[in-house]
Amino acid sequence: MLTVVYNLLEGLVSVWFGAADESLTLFGFGLDSFIEMISGLGILAMVLRIWRHPGAPTGRFEKTALQITGTGFYGLTGILSVMALYNLSTQHKPETTLAGVVIAVISISLMWALIHYKTQAGRALGSEAILADAKCARVCMYMSGLLLFSSLVYSLSGIWFVDSLGALGLAYLSFTEGREAFAKANGAECSCHAGS
Repeated sequence: MLTVVYNLLEGLVSVWFGAADESLTLFGFGLDSFIEMISGLGILAMVLRIWRHPGAPTGRFEKTALQITGTGFYGLTGILSVMALYNLSTQHKPETTLAGVVIAVISISLMWALIHYKTQAGRALGSEAILADAKCARVCMYMSGLLLFSSLVYSLSGIWFVDSLGALGLAYLSFTEGREAFAKANGAECSCHAGS
C-alpha cells in the first residue's frame, strides 16, 4: 500500500511540475510513477492472495495487472520517444528543471527504503515474485538518477537538448520495464537486465 500511495503522490507532483516547467523528462517520470502505481496494486493483490491462500497458483488478476502494466510502459515508451524527437527537431527546452532536481533527490532517498521494504516482505512471505519486484525496483532508481542527472545538467549549463535526451533515456528504461512485466505475466522470472 505504501508503494501505491507514494507513486500516486510522486506522479501527481511530477506531472504537474513537468507540464508547468515544460520538462519532458520530469513529465515522463511522473507518468511512469502512475504505471508503477498500477504495478503496486498488482503486488498488493498478490500479497493478499498469499496471506489468504498460501501455495495457491498465481491469480488471473495478477497476470492481467502485469499485462496492463507492460502495455502502459510500452505506451510511455512511444509517447516519450515521439515527444523527445519532436523537441529535438524544434530545439525546445524547458523553462526550468529545478523541480526535477528536488523530486529526483527525494525519489532516490525513498526508493532505497521501498526496495528494503519489498525485500523484507518478500522474504517474510516466501514470495519470489515480490523479491523479484524488489530487484526490478532498481530500474526505478535508474530513472530517478537519470532525472537527477538531466535536470542538474540543464540547471547548471542550460544546454537545450539535455531534457530531450533524458526523456529518451526514460523511454528506453520504460521499454525494459514493459518487457519485464510481460515476461512475469507469462511466468518467466524477472531478470531485470537494466537493474543488474
